Amino acid sequence: MYIMLIKLTRTVSKMAIMETKTARLTLLIDPVKKKAFEELCAAQDLTPSQVVRQMIRDYLERHGMDYATKSRIGAAESISAK
Repeated sequence: MYIMLIKLTRTVSKMAIMETKTARLTLLIDPVKKKAFEELCAAQDLTPSQVVRQMIRDYLERHGMDYATKSRIGAAESISAK
């Protein structure tokens, strides 16, 4: 298990710039929606933070925003496919 983790870490670090720092994002949400969101995340074996981070990445991508830790994996493939 430990050996696999090291190998995965090395592979991922070669593929993209990793996010090394975190920043807190606080938002207000209706308690009923929050509970439903947390239940859905748990049912999918994901944390709410994982889902929100993915939604943010998708939103930035959809609007053509670039950022320093953006994954470049598949970028050459998508360019050559056009």
